[in-house]
Amino acid sequence: MKTSLFDLFKVGIGPSSSHTMGPMRAARRFVLTLEKAGILDQVTCVQADLYGSLALTGMGHGTDRAVLLGLSGEEPATIDPESIGPKLQQIRSAHRLSLAGRKPIAFSEAKDLLFHRDRMFPEGAKTQHPNGLRFTALDDTGASLASEVFFSIGGGFIVSDAEGAGKGPVMATAKLPHPFKSAADLLETAAEKQLTIPDLMLQNESALRSRQEVRGGILHIWSIMQGCIDRGMKTEGILPGGLNVRRRAPRLAARLREKGSVDPLAPLDWVTVYAMAVNEENAAGGRVVTAPTNGAAGVIPAVARYYREFIPGADDEGILRYFLASAAIGILYKENASISGAEVGCQGEVGVACSMAAGGLMAAMNGTNGQIEHAAEIGMEHNLGMTCDPIGGLVQIPCIERNAMGAVKAVHACRIALNELESHKVSLDQVIKTMYLTGLDMQSRYKETSLAGLALNVIEC
Repeated sequence: MKTSLFDLFKVGIGPSSSHTMGPMRAARRFVLTLEKAGILDQVTCVQADLYGSLALTGMGHGTDRAVLLGLSGEEPATIDPESIGPKLQQIRSAHRLSLAGRKPIAFSEAKDLLFHRDRMFPEGAKTQHPNGLRFTALDDTGASLASEVFFSIGGGFIVSDAEGAGKGPVMATAKLPHPFKSAADLLETAAEKQLTIPDLMLQNESALRSRQEVRGGILHIWSIMQGCIDRGMKTEGILPGGLNVRRRAPRLAARLREKGSVDPLAPLDWVTVYAMAVNEENAAGGRVVTAPTNGAAGVIPAVARYYREFIPGADDEGILRYFLASAAIGILYKENASISGAEVGCQGEVGVACSMAAGGLMAAMNGTNGQIEHAAEIGMEHNLGMTCDPIGGLVQIPCIERNAMGAVKAVHACRIALNELESHKVSLDQVIKTMYLTGLDMQSRYKETSLAGLALNVIEC
């Protein structure tokens, strides 16, 4: 177990964790490497080459903007979304940027930011992941001072080619009281120690920071998610990118308030609104939390809000159980399969988020460990094979509605598991393996390339 809850749930900006946050972090890391090596002052030019899915859908996902901001020293978790537009306008009008915020260089997007749409991987790279990018620093003679290849492997995680596309070391240096590698391992360890899955996760997270910090950190993440929902439910307008998609969450929320509680299915309608509100904020480049990715950022907040608003007796302790159990499930997917749409399709994003939310809701409602595993298994089983085919490379259609569907499906998965008395035939480990193999078998044009599916068959207008 190498991944922490706080790595799955990261504060950042939209519209994409793999295509926006990852490239921004990679660009910033490259510049910091130059600074650490003492050669930043010699650099007069930086070239960025993008490959695979980053090249094919990068413009729609804001990868160009992310690279410029990352080279300027900006970090997704701390940048003010309101400052992004003016910063980019200044860089583009002056054709200059400041590396790490202090070393000014000329930068021409036409010459220095290249989208290689006909190449899947950087030349000579050992790693084979479809989200590759190379940075090269040049001196005033045009000679290369340094070059590094990175891969954005989903959820904002990045690895260099030298590291290899592992799942991202995070908790590897900590001695955890209850490490686990599979769902079966998790259940066995929890039973042996007589712990619930949330309690087991809390003890593991407390190996890195105090229990108070863990609890406070989770509630902070939840507060940011709630703020995102609230902004999304009141912000009107057209989403950027050219598809002219109008924000719908405010209008839907207003209609639900007018109807009141007459409709017995109104709680599920609110789940839809919550999820859409988050993903409309994400599509607009606003402040969101990866859960476990930006493209799937609406599912987990929506189900958490459903728990808080509609489940009798809901409280902050339930919210803590929700996020701890969700994280345990997310770690299993992250470390045994993938959460990258470019690698396994949307089953690795919305599908994983649905599975996490279903298990998390069960934990919040004080379900047993077996019920948590069962709910998570159902949540993924009925998302198997889901493609990633965003129209125009934008995280809008079908992504926004897909989050709403994933959130509602998570609620149903929890209810099925809650009312099932017999053991189930398919285990969470089996469905995780199936998801990964299905993703590997999926044609690359259905994996965040906008070369097939809805992206090809719906006319952009």
